[in-house]
Amino acid sequence: MIENDRWIRGMAEKGMIQPFQKDQTGKGIISYGISSYGYDMRVADEFKIFSGLNTEVIDPKNLDQGSFTDFKGSVCIIPPNSFVLGRSVEYFKIPRDVLVICLGKSTYARCGVVVNVTPLEPEWEGYVTIEISNTAPLPVKIYAHEGIAQVLFLRGAEVCEKSYADKAGKYQAQKGITTAKI
Repeated sequence: MIENDRWIRGMAEKGMIQPFQKDQTGKGIISYGISSYGYDMRVADEFKIFSGLNTEVIDPKNLDQGSFTDFKGSVCIIPPNSFVLGRSVEYFKIPRDVLVICLGKSTYARCGVVVNVTPLEPEWEGYVTIEISNTAPLPVKIYAHEGIAQVLFLRGAEVCEKSYADKAGKYQAQKGITTAKI
């Protein structure tokens, strides 16, 4: 794990996180910005709400784009036992010697919301597509431009042999919400 927030601040100044919130902001909102050993990212006001209409099975190899409804707004309501896709406000450029792990914020977790983001691999860059699941039996609100998840930075003792950029990964430099690809 990275020693402390000085490393994250230094990397952010080099463009690793844009825009970068140097202090943790949270008065009256769900907090975001730098934390002790990570960074609390925000969710933008663009969402893809899963409806599942005319879908019997969700197939990651053949995802029906018609199963999603695009929504833009300051509050997104996730139906019970369903999910939405969102994207981060922040654009990330991960260094070659760093792996990032993402965890949901406890404020949402205490309401039955599970946030899932796969690791951000070395030399991956883009807006993060965020999977937000409502496990509760009631609808739940997600607030745009507020904290949604914390990213933790793990620095390797040396650079990786093959980075995400080297592999020409299919999610490299994504600009918006990106659904499953094969």
